[in-house]
Amino acid sequence: MTNKKKQLKNPKDNLTNLGKDIVNEIGKGKDPTVTFQTRALSNVTFDKKARTLVLGNSMSARSFFNVAHAKKFLQTMEVAAVAKNLLKEGKHASLRDVFYQVKRTIPGTKVNIVDDQPESDAVIEDLELITGASREQININANKNGSVAGKVVIKDRGDVIDWSKLGSGGWSVPSNVEEIEFKKVDAKFVLYMEKAAVWERLHEDKFWEKHNCIIMASQGQTTRGVRRLLQRLHTENKLPIYVLADFDPWGFYIYSVIKFGSISLAHLAGETAIPGVKFLGITADDIEKYGLQKHLITFKEADKNRLKQIEKYDWFVDNKPWQRQFTMMKKMGAKAEIQALSARGISFISEKYLPEKIKNKDLID
Repeated sequence: MTNKKKQLKNPKDNLTNLGKDIVNEIGKGKDPTVTFQTRALSNVTFDKKARTLVLGNSMSARSFFNVAHAKKFLQTMEVAAVAKNLLKEGKHASLRDVFYQVKRTIPGTKVNIVDDQPESDAVIEDLELITGASREQININANKNGSVAGKVVIKDRGDVIDWSKLGSGGWSVPSNVEEIEFKKVDAKFVLYMEKAAVWERLHEDKFWEKHNCIIMASQGQTTRGVRRLLQRLHTENKLPIYVLADFDPWGFYIYSVIKFGSISLAHLAGETAIPGVKFLGITADDIEKYGLQKHLITFKEADKNRLKQIEKYDWFVDNKPWQRQFTMMKKMGAKAEIQALSARGISFISEKYLPEKIKNKDLID
């Protein structure tokens, strides 16, 4: 039986150890089994001291001779073999690449090892728990989805890259940022925004240069690469992280994931969560202060339901500033996008809104 206690430090050794355990169990006539922490909401708790989500001690078992487990067991072994080969060859693969490498028919049957990519994606996340190595550490990457600019010089696989000299598109944040070496970081803080369009406005206005900061964005929910890069900038370079998101339940959740971690990736909270991050806007107070009432978007039923869920999260329920925002949002029955600030002028956000909020430390923890 393999479990988290048997992990080694090197990801390749972790995978080798997994294979050896399975072979040993077969050699002893036992039912080959892997065990790992259960990835489910019921096994996720909020650590108030660490201020992050953590995975509990409930365990799941996957046995070859159990009819209900057999296919998942085979999928796990197949994905583990792909990861082992990637590490051996020093190559990287996308989630889609892995899916196609394991998508084939089991000999003598009409059953595929996997039918759709979500199956192999889920197994990869299970493998993180089984081996103690993140997806990126076993050379499996997701698609790029993020941009960054600022007075920062990095070294990435031998290439020296200056984030301040990459034109209108900035540097494209990769899925795997573990091998990046910070050579020079000249910034007072990092400003992350949920929308690429807002990043483009700030980049064109050279906000990062005028205010000596780093600007970063993805599109919607943050990717693991972006979250990990934010965490590294925060922990290794002691930079404050500010999140600029919409005044809506979805924007609040994006902030929540960056700060506390996500339920689905609670096992990686130590590598992705940033408890010290602060929310910069948009808030109910901003709507009043900057006269954005005419630019609100009326709530739909999905918005109401999402807000009800979020306000009951353990990490929000006792937070008075956040509960105040939730209450004001419910009274408005509406939400507001960051781009609503454009009604005050195309560069209002970079020339007045953000400078004022940062100077006044108008932040929510």
